[in-house]
Amino acid sequence: MGCGTKEPKITQLCLAAIQRLMSHEVVSETAAGNIINMLWQLMENSLEELKLLQTVLVLLTTNTVVHDEALSKAIVLCFRLHFTKDNITNNTAAATVRQVVTVVFERMVAEDERHKDVVEQPVLVQGNSNRRSVSTLKPCAKDAYMLFQDLCQLVNADAPYWLVGMTEMTRTFGLELLESVLNDFPQVFLQHQEFSFLLKERVCPLVIKLFSPNIKFRQGSCTSSSPAPVEKPYFPICMRLLRVVSVLIKQFYSLLVTECEIFLSLLVKFLDADKPQWLRAVAVESIHRLCVQPQLLRSFCQSYDMKQHSTKVFRDIVNALGSFIQSLFLVPTTGIPSTTTNQAGNNNSGGPTSAPANSGMLGLGGGVTVLPAFEYRGTWIPILTITVQGSAKATYLEMLDKVEPPTIPEGYAMSVAFHCLLDLVRGITTMIEGELGQVETESQTTTETASSPAQSSEQQDFQSVSDQTDKETVSRAVWEEMVNACWCGLLAALSLLLDASTDEAATENILKAELTMAALCGRLGLVTSRDAFITAICKGSLPPHYALTVLNTTTAATFSSKSYSIQGQNVQMISPSSESHQQVVAVGQPLAVQPQGTVMLTSKNIQCMRTLLNLAHCHGAVLGTSWQLVLATLQHLVWILGLKPGSGGALKPGRAVEGPSTVLTTAVMTDLPVISNILSRLFESSQYLDDVSLHHLINALCSLSLEAMDMAYGNNKEPSLFAVAKLLETGLVNMHRIEILWRPLTGHLLEKVCQHPNSRMREWGAEALTSLIKAGLTFNHDPPLSQNQRLQLLLLNPLKELSNIIHPDIRLKQLECVLQILQSQGDSLGPGWPLVLGVMGAIRNDQGESLIRTAFQCLQLVVTDFLPTMPCTCLQIVVDVAGSFGLHNQELNISLTSIGLLWNISDYFFQRGETIEKELNREEAAQQKQAEEKGVVLNRPFHPAPPFDCLWLCLYAKLGELCVDPRPAVRKSAGQTLFSTIGAHGTLLQHSTWHTVIWKVLFHLLDRVREASTTADKEKIESGGGNILIHHSRDTAEKQWAETWVLTLAGVARIFNTRRYLLQPLGDFPKAWDVLLDHIQSAALSKNNEVSLAALKSFQEILQIVSPMRDSDKPETPPAVNVPVPVLIGPMSTPGLSRPFIRTDSIGERLARYPGSEPSIITDEIEDLNLWWAAWNTWYRIGSESTKPPLTCDKLTFIPSQPFLTALIQIFPALYQHIKTGFSMDDLQKLGIILHSAVSVPISSDASPFILPSYTEAVLTSLQEAVLTALDVLQKAICIGPENMQIMYPAIFDQLLAFVEFSCKPPQYGQLETKHIANAKYNQIQLFAPAEWVALNYVPFAERSLEVVVDLYQKTACHKAVVNEKVLQNVIKTLRIPLSLKYACPSETTWKLAVSSLLKVLSIGLPVARQHASSGKFDSMWPELASTFEDFLFTKSIPPDNLSIQEFQRNESIDVEVVQLISTEILPYANFIPKDFVGQIMTMLNKGSIHSQSSSFTEAEIDIRMREEFSKMCFETLLQFSFSNKVTTPQEGYISRMALSVLLKRSQDVLHRYIEDERLSGKCPLPRQQVTEIIFVLKAVSTLIDSLKKTQPENVDGNTWAQVIALYPTLVECITCSSPEICSALKEALVPFKDFMHPPASKVQNGES
Repeated sequence: MGCGTKEPKITQLCLAAIQRLMSHEVVSETAAGNIINMLWQLMENSLEELKLLQTVLVLLTTNTVVHDEALSKAIVLCFRLHFTKDNITNNTAAATVRQVVTVVFERMVAEDERHKDVVEQPVLVQGNSNRRSVSTLKPCAKDAYMLFQDLCQLVNADAPYWLVGMTEMTRTFGLELLESVLNDFPQVFLQHQEFSFLLKERVCPLVIKLFSPNIKFRQGSCTSSSPAPVEKPYFPICMRLLRVVSVLIKQFYSLLVTECEIFLSLLVKFLDADKPQWLRAVAVESIHRLCVQPQLLRSFCQSYDMKQHSTKVFRDIVNALGSFIQSLFLVPTTGIPSTTTNQAGNNNSGGPTSAPANSGMLGLGGGVTVLPAFEYRGTWIPILTITVQGSAKATYLEMLDKVEPPTIPEGYAMSVAFHCLLDLVRGITTMIEGELGQVETESQTTTETASSPAQSSEQQDFQSVSDQTDKETVSRAVWEEMVNACWCGLLAALSLLLDASTDEAATENILKAELTMAALCGRLGLVTSRDAFITAICKGSLPPHYALTVLNTTTAATFSSKSYSIQGQNVQMISPSSESHQQVVAVGQPLAVQPQGTVMLTSKNIQCMRTLLNLAHCHGAVLGTSWQLVLATLQHLVWILGLKPGSGGALKPGRAVEGPSTVLTTAVMTDLPVISNILSRLFESSQYLDDVSLHHLINALCSLSLEAMDMAYGNNKEPSLFAVAKLLETGLVNMHRIEILWRPLTGHLLEKVCQHPNSRMREWGAEALTSLIKAGLTFNHDPPLSQNQRLQLLLLNPLKELSNIIHPDIRLKQLECVLQILQSQGDSLGPGWPLVLGVMGAIRNDQGESLIRTAFQCLQLVVTDFLPTMPCTCLQIVVDVAGSFGLHNQELNISLTSIGLLWNISDYFFQRGETIEKELNREEAAQQKQAEEKGVVLNRPFHPAPPFDCLWLCLYAKLGELCVDPRPAVRKSAGQTLFSTIGAHGTLLQHSTWHTVIWKVLFHLLDRVREASTTADKEKIESGGGNILIHHSRDTAEKQWAETWVLTLAGVARIFNTRRYLLQPLGDFPKAWDVLLDHIQSAALSKNNEVSLAALKSFQEILQIVSPMRDSDKPETPPAVNVPVPVLIGPMSTPGLSRPFIRTDSIGERLARYPGSEPSIITDEIEDLNLWWAAWNTWYRIGSESTKPPLTCDKLTFIPSQPFLTALIQIFPALYQHIKTGFSMDDLQKLGIILHSAVSVPISSDASPFILPSYTEAVLTSLQEAVLTALDVLQKAICIGPENMQIMYPAIFDQLLAFVEFSCKPPQYGQLETKHIANAKYNQIQLFAPAEWVALNYVPFAERSLEVVVDLYQKTACHKAVVNEKVLQNVIKTLRIPLSLKYACPSETTWKLAVSSLLKVLSIGLPVARQHASSGKFDSMWPELASTFEDFLFTKSIPPDNLSIQEFQRNESIDVEVVQLISTEILPYANFIPKDFVGQIMTMLNKGSIHSQSSSFTEAEIDIRMREEFSKMCFETLLQFSFSNKVTTPQEGYISRMALSVLLKRSQDVLHRYIEDERLSGKCPLPRQQVTEIIFVLKAVSTLIDSLKKTQPENVDGNTWAQVIALYPTLVECITCSSPEICSALKEALVPFKDFMHPPASKVQNGES
């Protein structure tokens, strides 16, 4: 009422009162209606407007009585007041309207709260379009509904249905109200279908309709061209619309899926470059609001992108942002004043500066501050700090008071877009990773209960409960779709920004975004996108346009295959621009095949590198195949920065080797240690990767290494060792699970790196490999290596594989590694020994000295320190390896030392024999068992022998190989060692093994040596190496081999000798014996004096073998052994004979088995005999072959040496002792031939001074001594032997007599021309050509033989055999030769000895001959004897001129002795002697007596040549015989009488002639010759008279006397001669006549009685 007065004062009071009442809630519904009407009137009168508003507000807020029309009226009242002229009223009214609208909705919410317990009726579907169908709504809800519906009408500029009385309305205000309702009361719309209906039917179409000017508008298009003027976008409406849209999307997305799709598409369109700048800014702000709500984004993705025929909204948003950013760089910005004030304020710069010109550098008093900004191809865009990350605080969306579009500072849109990207990435990744983590933990708990191991994140297939799995599959699909949708756009935008960024913080953010995306893609297993992000970071790390194939190819694969179109325009991957304004921090060389210039690294590159390291470090597990990208990039960076690998693979800053050195600024220098540290940590952290990821890492490193190797091919540039170093590092940190990566790791190093031609590369490969092996062996594995042999062998295997590489530097590393392993792990190698030894053994001869030395050092270490610790099965390998070093010919000392090692090894075997044997037997048993199980035959060398013996046999076989090495020193050393070892340790062998030793080792060796020696080169070896002189006895290969042959043969013979007791019981000892004899024979017959002589020495050695004492050595045989066992000769059989024992060789059946208690021994004896006979056969073959004269003669004829022949003959006596029982006549003849030939061998003239005695000495050579000794032994044996042996005497005589003949005619040796020592006096011998041969001086030998003959004959003259075989005749026949030669004999002693021997022999032999006269056995001897006398006494040889008288007289006395022998031993027994012989003797005596003196002497010789004594002796003997009463036949007497009368007559004549001549000659002396003759005659006369006187008178013929006396007158006439010699002779002749002077006796008739 009071208000009705319209009086201001009253109205005020009334309104206050009404407010009071209302606040006490005493107003009823009708009252309220009245109040409102009253207020309406006041309003129409424009009274107390503010008070009115206040009252309405109080009325509506304090209670809920105002409904329907009343309410609408109240609201309209407020609206009306809002459009007054008064500003204050307007504003207050606006605020009131807002509050009232809120109140209406709050009431509704409260009402819902009250009724929420009441079960609602099923609501009918709102199919009808009747706007008033609100009957279902409760009162407050109805109000709210009507209000909201009218707001929409008003905004749409239609008439309201409920707010009757509205006069005017603005769109902006309406939109604000709509926005606040939607924002504040979303649940109303979500819970009530009526309201949702409004949203769909009213709000959305409205918004879309209002948007139309913005969509159609194109900035800069000519307005006139369009038919109707296009409405320009209006900032306030546009901005409010976007706010509404934001709310719609945020709150009612689930209701308005389709509508939202339209809204979002519009938003995306607003970013187009042709839209006004403010519109783009506001659109970006709206999008930012969406970007900070990852769940919302996720819904977009699910609702649009994942549906088939839907717009890919989420992808479009991201791509739009990308294009937006790109457009900012590429399109000149419009809508900005030309001079942009610098945001930072340019107080010092004095006036506005053009921003792009100074690239954000502000000169502040000389100092330089850099504004954070993006710069790309000359476009410079500052970065403004707009919001805290993660919240979207918009600037322009909040400008509700602005009517005109504001100016947008430069860089604002870019900054917001940048933040959008970052927030988008952050949101998505945190959301997905959170969910992933949740899923993983859930699944982990389930899988743990199911006890299946957690699988790697790249492929989590959880076997969990099915619903969970489904849920997860769905979420995973969403995650993957989100990532797939956004990654391309993101990457394009981020890469561009990264390239453009000049601010460290911004760069950091971009990199972080890329890193998180890469990691997320990795976790989801999206390889392409993961690789793309990683590639981007990699590219950022490297200098621009850096040629890195991995990146380029991957990028190409990733991007060019899909070029992403965003609404028709392509988003290209923008490649980094070159002209970046970045601080250069390092200059280095690119890693490339061809050396190029330098490249520069900027701080941004380093920043990217750190991000890359970070990525690898933290997300290594999800990198998979992209390790390759990461590592390749790191490798190049490390190279450019000049980091070089140090020990253990860690990279240290080092200098590049060639080219301009790397230039590093201090900034980066401080960073380097950090980087290298992170690098190392990166690989250290590989120990936390799962196995699959670790394999990815290793594979990547391997392929990286392959590339580096390809680069390093064919040039000596420093290679990149990054990959190798890091492989090493990775291996070292993953030692605890080394097995899983060992094969790929070592395989790559072995097959690729270590075989690389670049030495540095190779060296590192080997270094890495050996370090890994050493580390692996020293690592504390679980279980330890000693219990895990498989692992140990796995670790050692690559060491062995290195042996297949030819490069010496690698092999050196390998051996050094072995040495270190031995030094550190030698005691615990166990089953690894064969591998380690194999490495040493694999060194070949051609691999250079240093390698062989190092390997040998290892071997020495093994032999000295580790033999006891290694398994016994490896000992054989040690032997093999040591042997192989012996065969290396690089370094003689090594070969010799290795032979020493073999000796040490054999000593070790000897000392530890028992333990080794046990262990080997155990091992053998195990292997045997295995072999049987597998059904294969156990195969090892020398198999049947026990394993320990096999070890020895291997050792012997190795030494045996060395014994035939080409180098003499090695052969010698090996030979000595072999025989020493067998000698010293042979007793350890099993008895049966000796069989193998003999046949497989010793005889095999002998065969090889024999072959090598016979084929050796005879060329002279020049002195070795210039400073080593070679003795002439070793200056050809043949001579050097000869030494080896000698050594070997001697060694084998010694073993046969010393180990006979072991060898003899072996089954085939006789066979072995034959083989040995064969070797001795071939050596003895070799054409080398040294060898042949040594062979005989060996022969001697085995012949000195004494049969072992059976007692002590073989106690198992009963002691009855000592019974001497006679060996029976001749085919004798005894009753108990089981079977005759027959020899199979040339000796024939000499033995018969002797029955007895101990048959085995007899067999032994017999076997022994067989052996000896085999030896005899060999001896015979050697003798006959070696002494057989050569058929042709030339310079090279080989003639055995004297020592050889001597040794040969000296063997016979020893041999004979063993075979004498069966030695037959045949054998004797064989022996004779050999002795004869041996003695006939001449000697070489250069050797002669040493062997020949000087001609004057009568000494025998040792050979001749030996021959005589042999015969002596033989004859002594015959002497004491049984009767039947004596038939051999004659043979021995023959042999000796043959030697006697040598005195006169030395033997011929084949066709060989020999100089005779007799005519080769010493001074000449030295002048001979070397190839000449000198026959020995045989005289002493022949004379000694003659003495032996005489001695022997003296002993054996009466033996039947000697008598029967006409030995005496042979002796005489032989002696006849020197006797007939007499002075012509080579030596004077010969014939003298022959005479004395003849006399001795005859003195014994003649009586024997007389005894056997009747048997006729000596008939042929007499004529021989007669001829001998004849030849000797009347020799044809002339005595030498220098013979002295004494000599002559001595010689004459010898002749006289012979005549005396005739007179005493022959003539007295004339009756027992053949008549012819006696006649011959007489004739001879006659010839020798005085009248036989020839008249041919010269005067001068006469007194010497007249053998007066001899003549006298002959004469006397003749006369004596003539007048002896022994004359048996008249014939003999007649002969002598005839002779006498002839003699006397001749004397008469001579004397007469002399007297005549004397008378005629007057004073002249007569010729000497005649004087001699007359003296002879006179002497003969005196001798005759003497003889006649001595003879019995009855024996003398009267005629004779008469003739003698008749000489007297003639003699007297000679008295006148003047020669005193004749006078004295005459005196002697006359004196005997005194005996005729006696008185005449009684008459005698003619001297006949």
